[in-house]
Amino acid sequence: MTHLRSVGAAWRIASVAIALGVLAPVLSLAWLAVGSGLAHWSHLARHVLPQATLNTALLLAGVGALVLVIGTGCAWLVTTCDFPGRKVLHWALLLPLAMPTYIVAFAYLDLLHPIGPVQGAIRWLLGFDSPRQFRLPDLRSMPGAIFVLGFVLYPYVYMTARAMFMTQPAHLMEAARTLGATRTGAFFRVALPLARPALAVGLSLALLETLNDIGASEFLGIQTLTVAVYTTWITRSDLAGAAQIACAMLFVVVALVLLERNGRRHQRFGSAQRMRAIQPRRLHGVAAWLATVAASLPVMLGFVAPALYLVWETTKRLRLGAGVSSGLVASLGNTIGLAAGVTVVTVAAGLVVAWAVRTQGSMGNGARWQARAAVLGYALPGTVLAIGLLTPALAFDGALGSLIGHPGLPLMGAGIVLVVACAIRFLAMPVGGLEAGLARIPPALEQASRLLGETASGTLRRVHLPLLRPAIAAAALLVFVDAMKELPATLLLRPANFDTLATLLYAEAARGTYEEGAIAALAIVVVGLLPVTLLARNGLTVQAEAAR
Repeated sequence: MTHLRSVGAAWRIASVAIALGVLAPVLSLAWLAVGSGLAHWSHLARHVLPQATLNTALLLAGVGALVLVIGTGCAWLVTTCDFPGRKVLHWALLLPLAMPTYIVAFAYLDLLHPIGPVQGAIRWLLGFDSPRQFRLPDLRSMPGAIFVLGFVLYPYVYMTARAMFMTQPAHLMEAARTLGATRTGAFFRVALPLARPALAVGLSLALLETLNDIGASEFLGIQTLTVAVYTTWITRSDLAGAAQIACAMLFVVVALVLLERNGRRHQRFGSAQRMRAIQPRRLHGVAAWLATVAASLPVMLGFVAPALYLVWETTKRLRLGAGVSSGLVASLGNTIGLAAGVTVVTVAAGLVVAWAVRTQGSMGNGARWQARAAVLGYALPGTVLAIGLLTPALAFDGALGSLIGHPGLPLMGAGIVLVVACAIRFLAMPVGGLEAGLARIPPALEQASRLLGETASGTLRRVHLPLLRPAIAAAALLVFVDAMKELPATLLLRPANFDTLATLLYAEAARGTYEEGAIAALAIVVVGLLPVTLLARNGLTVQAEAAR
């Protein structure tokens, strides 16, 4: 019995240590910001924060409005209407998730350049010869940033809204129509209020991704709080000022998290009795083709156009015999190695937290705070996380270097700090997935194992892990792909002379050389299609269950 208690205590201690490790960057950031003196704060308050905060607020407001309109509208259209291409579009609308925002910005900067293919074709059709005669509005602007980010991030709202619409009972809409409401009125007065919690969750996720973005915002010339953190640290070598801007970002993060929590808190579920789902209404003629065009446009702008551009540029480079440079090959190897390391660490940590929560289920609050703290990292923008990790990492590196008699930064230089940062940021994925997987395993199996003399660790190894393989594989896939795409934390914490595909693309775009960057971007997009395929398959399953 003493041995069993010690094993259970070991799992709990490990889980608490992981939760505290996630909280450490936030505490370090606050300490660094508070201890930097008032001079920094006054300078930031006068010259940096007003414009950066205004730009961030405008960007969040614009992107939020766009993703709500596109995501909700497309979800309602494919759920309640039957039109040509609907079966393809209901999963194709997820494809922009495979496109990191900085890659779409990278592609559109070249596509919409004054001497690029789009404006060139328009001038040819209009009979103009010079960009001076006709020129589209500059993409490097706030509307351009809202356009790019909105058409990439709308799937967050689309996923949650579609799931809610598919599970809404059909009789509610029928009752509204019987009482004299039009289809539009029934949507705004019945369906939309019922979907409000799901919309709040999807919107908060899209806005958190917007706040985390650094590549697209910088490419498009928008000085957001995230970009201000990066330039203050890297360009001006002012770590204290960067920490103070990052603290200001935390207020925005807290507001978005509260929005998501409020949405979940207001979710309500009806009885277990199966309700008849909404049946799609067949559209005919012009209305059917207009619906096809409306639902196809977000896919075309958010995925197809930039993807075709990347394929064209990559093919052109390879056809001209330029080949793949050694730098690109090295970046690919670095990316795969980093993503693999992050995946192993993150999934292992997620398993520890999920299993500790399972074994502490009867303890209530003790288990809940660990799980909530562990998933906090996903809400932290990569720049904020990097700033918070830097001070404790440098202190630990210095102590470790003195201990081993090798001055320097062994952890930073080996990329371990970068792995830890990415693991903290993506820990929510395996924790959530494995907790859901464990919840589906009947407690009777665990009780039978323990009655037969197996320990908690043995039960996990011999009973739960085989049953958790699908959940572990899905979590590992999501973490691997997100680690490949991660840009802000990688830019700030990577070792010297260490480039990933994301940082290589960032450098190429900053220099205005798009040829090599197109190959790196295409590789990231191809890998990014894997989790989208997984999400689409799960969506098909949910839809089939709702229809039965």
